[in-house]
Amino acid sequence: MAGLTTARRDDTLSSSSGPPSSPEPERGRRWRLSGLCTLIVVLVALVLFTAGGVWLLYGSTWLRTERVAVSGVRVLTHREVTTAARVPLESPLVSVDTDAIAARLRAELPRIDSVDVVRNWPDGIGLKVTERVPVVFAEKGGKFIEVDAGGVRFATVDKAPEGVPRLEWETGGSPSLRRFGAARLQREGVRVATQLPEAVRRDTRALKIGSYDSIVLELTGGRTVVWGSSEHGAAKAKTLLSLMKTARGADHFDVSAPTAPSVSGS
Repeated sequence: MAGLTTARRDDTLSSSSGPPSSPEPERGRRWRLSGLCTLIVVLVALVLFTAGGVWLLYGSTWLRTERVAVSGVRVLTHREVTTAARVPLESPLVSVDTDAIAARLRAELPRIDSVDVVRNWPDGIGLKVTERVPVVFAEKGGKFIEVDAGGVRFATVDKAPEGVPRLEWETGGSPSLRRFGAARLQREGVRVATQLPEAVRRDTRALKIGSYDSIVLELTGGRTVVWGSSEHGAAKAKTLLSLMKTARGADHFDVSAPTAPSVSGS
């Protein structure tokens, strides 16, 4: 009996001393399966979300182009701008080609200097227009051609723009015209117009171009200003203002050499 008991005890000890069974492999499989299921759910959700977004932007009637807003116009009318823009109404707002709209506006309405075409969610297009501003005008055939600060002739109108000096040519047979050409001399005249102090610009009735370095201003009250070329414009403007303050009765000013100006008629 003692031997049998001892043998059973040895068997028990032997079985208990072996490597214990571990649940880790089974738990790892469950974790991997759970992670795979989560990944599948996330991917399905992403697909549904993307499909829903695409439908909302392109298929839904909620985000269709329904209105066009125009801002910044001064001379142009809202109707002129919207007609030239040709915004595709009822189309998905996200698909509207804003660059093409801007290009059409600049091509068909030269008065437009720049335009910003924006989407106004959920259903509108905004046209933010900046018009060209005339700094001089030229007369031809009873019409008036407006010229901006860049020298661009952008509009022909029936009435001379108010507060803008007339550009007049007095070159005659001047060799300056042959040397520089009318376009270059016009740019010089435009540049001088942009250099004038505001107080002088308001009183300038005409800007007469005799040659590249012989530009004369005709002011109200029969006053004249010999400006010369467009060089040293800031110095000439400062000198002219000083002369007008100190010689109020003068009617002729020469600032072509701003360091040695002259005044007469005082």
